[in-house]
Amino acid sequence: MAIIKSTVKVGQKPTKAQIKEIREAAKRPIVYTEDCPESTPEALAEFAALARARRQRKVKPMVALRVEPDALEKYKALGNGYTGIMADVLNYVAENPDILSRVRH
Repeated sequence: MAIIKSTVKVGQKPTKAQIKEIREAAKRPIVYTEDCPESTPEALAEFAALARARRQRKVKPMVALRVEPDALEKYKALGNGYTGIMADVLNYVAENPDILSRVRH
């Protein structure tokens, strides 16, 4: 069994030869070795629990926020993803309390 390495660039479609290689590989049986054994049901359950916990940490709560119209227009001018940029700015300020001390209350 040989290891074949290929470099694929973002957006690049596989060649006919690569598609043929993938189809042939899909027909071969999976061979487990001593250094790479088959996962046990317990290990798979643990992986699933870790994946669920990771997804839960990534869930972001929805928040309604009043923003000055001028500020909103500036963010919207940044294009798609401007709300993510707003969230990044809020996170940065929250992590740097010295910035908050300079803001009027």
